[in-house]
Amino acid sequence: MLIGYARVSTREQETYLQIDALNKAGVEVIYQEKTSSVGSRPELQKLLASLSKGDCLVVYKMDRIARSLKDLLSILERVQAVGANIRSLTEPLDTSVPVGIFMVQVLGAVAQLERSIIRERTVAGQLAAYRRGVPLGRRKHATPPETVEKMRELYATGEYTYPAIGKVFGVHASTAKRLITGRSARKKMPVLGQYLDDDSAHM
Repeated sequence: MLIGYARVSTREQETYLQIDALNKAGVEVIYQEKTSSVGSRPELQKLLASLSKGDCLVVYKMDRIARSLKDLLSILERVQAVGANIRSLTEPLDTSVPVGIFMVQVLGAVAQLERSIIRERTVAGQLAAYRRGVPLGRRKHATPPETVEKMRELYATGEYTYPAIGKVFGVHASTAKRLITGRSARKKMPVLGQYLDDDSAHM
């Protein structure tokens, strides 16, 4: 079955153009709504929930159904999971044919590249800030020695676990364990540390 979806962003706009194109394409059932792409889009959710094997979700343009590349890939995965397909009337995307499947793979590769670029820029910015002396990460709050001593006394009684002691003093169980045992916290900035180590190796 051909199932269509039409959306406009505001109530002042109309879906007539999309509806006409969907009808011309032979779409049998059409879900439509007037809402921003960042909204909940309840009609789209109803449509996706109704899909079954062999159905084809038809849209006028992909930006009518997805708010971002990540969102589009999520919808594509959901559609394909039930054995359905998706087709755009104005773009070369039709997962019922090989070239459409190839386009989905390309989109997936682009999304992966986008994530890598964002991560690289984020790390680069953090490294630059670190080298300028800007403090990174959560600010540490020193625990008074007398508080640590009380924690150890409670633990020594054998009646209190680390989580119980953490609740008493308002800290996480792992923090209570670290303070009681005297072990150091995990390595600071483990991700940035790799890049800093690489820099040192090339100096």
